[in-house]
Amino acid sequence: MTILIFFAAHWYLSLFAQTFFLHRYAAHKMFTMSPFMEKFFYVLTFIFQGSSFLSPYAYGVMHRLHHAHADTEEDPHSPSFSNSLFDMMWKTKNYYNLILRRQDTIEPKFKKGVPHWAAMERVADNWMVRLAWGAFYVLFYIQFATEWWMYLLLPIHFLMGPVHGVIINWYAHKYGYRNFEVNDTARNLLPVDVLMMGESYHNNHHKFGGRANFGIKWHEFDPTYPIIKLLNAFKLIKLKPNNDLNYM
Repeated sequence: MTILIFFAAHWYLSLFAQTFFLHRYAAHKMFTMSPFMEKFFYVLTFIFQGSSFLSPYAYGVMHRLHHAHADTEEDPHSPSFSNSLFDMMWKTKNYYNLILRRQDTIEPKFKKGVPHWAAMERVADNWMVRLAWGAFYVLFYIQFATEWWMYLLLPIHFLMGPVHGVIINWYAHKYGYRNFEVNDTARNLLPVDVLMMGESYHNNHHKFGGRANFGIKWHEFDPTYPIIKLLNAFKLIKLKPNNDLNYM
């Protein structure tokens, strides 16, 4: 039971960092926050994602390109231009690293306002630090695992951030339903999103890219949105106006 609780905690905390900070804040600026709060969530992202830490800067720039060029040859991660899930993941990794190392030729407009804390990223992206996180996960399992099959969960811990990304970038462009006709293959993967904290409402998000609440129909509950509303109520972030409008 301890291992399953630990796995669930890592899954949802890592996912929260990705959907709240990397996606809705870094890429889309659906809300604003003070420089202190930005650094606070940078550190939380490092802790929650651990060995699979994703740079808010590289993620934000790459995701903006995804929206601008969805399902075209210029899309950094499109199933339509990949031979397999692993081919798409490899292409995404290479594209991400080009942005991270400043070796890209991306237009400046895609980089405007994307958060970047160089010192924090040097620590979080260091391979020794990533290996230390991995060692922590392994030692935790050695201490608390009670069945052999539990160790099969370890690779997901090591690659938690990319795993979350590929679920949406691959499967939500292939399977599910559509509320809106958009100029790409984005679909809503789950009618009730208990797995991806709202991220699976991908078709809704591609239709209304600046809307903080990814759910639209009555059954489409976005678990991240109430947290955003609560942080906004406590003035820890500032939600942009008209971000809670109902569209259907």
